[in-house]
Amino acid sequence: MTLLDAVQIRAPIAGQSGRRLDELEVFTEIDSTNSHLMQQPAPEPGRFRVALAEHQTAGRGRCDKRWQAPASCGLCMSMAYTFAKPRLDLPAASLAVGVGVARALESTGLTGIGLKWPNDVVVRNGKLGGILTEVRRWRDQQATIVVGVGINIDLGQYRDSIDASPGVGGVSDLAGCGVYIQSRSALSATLIETLFDTLVQFEASGFAGFAGDYARYDWLQGQAVIVDLPDGPVEGVSEGVDNDGALILRTNTGHRRILSGSVRLPARGH
Repeated sequence: MTLLDAVQIRAPIAGQSGRRLDELEVFTEIDSTNSHLMQQPAPEPGRFRVALAEHQTAGRGRCDKRWQAPASCGLCMSMAYTFAKPRLDLPAASLAVGVGVARALESTGLTGIGLKWPNDVVVRNGKLGGILTEVRRWRDQQATIVVGVGINIDLGQYRDSIDASPGVGGVSDLAGCGVYIQSRSALSATLIETLFDTLVQFEASGFAGFAGDYARYDWLQGQAVIVDLPDGPVEGVSEGVDNDGALILRTNTGHRRILSGSVRLPARGH
């Protein structure tokens, strides 16, 4: 698979996203693109910077889980964006980003995309990608969000050796879904533009502006689930997400809003 090329990635990025992109870096190998951007100077409000890598030696997911991705078999990308205005619903940004990732993937011809709350991209009941958001807060209530996105493009011989997230029936990739990417650099450019637009829209209207689209992709809707929380697991049926991104769970004792947790499906026969 052709290596990522910073010039080819940046060239088609135009309009507002092109004008506001401060820096785009491509690494052959790095510990984590998210960690790298978290350590860099924050972009000015309304501006952003991007880091991509062929291989991450310490890629991360939520709750300190490891993101596994063989070299050059997918996309490993992070974006740092500084909000000009404070937002109270920043935890819901990962859901909005999920909608943006789904939109970008649909442009490749991929269908049947699902979003598993709060941060997995699922196709054919297999994990296609993951999202990690981290926030650095500054004085005057400004905040820089660092969004990490990993997408499996063509895992080849590695497909069966990668662990999926709990409750997802394996790992998927674009090639396995019949979508063959000619240029990861071109896909990277599309994803960068879409994610920038997503963060600008989120800054303006919060998750409420994405709730309708999220419902269309909601993989958990109507499913019996188990949510692992610090005080123990909670079982119920997922009934979508609220306008602030909270998972709405119908339990035996009534409805419960969950703002953070890990979701898995009950084992067969449970």
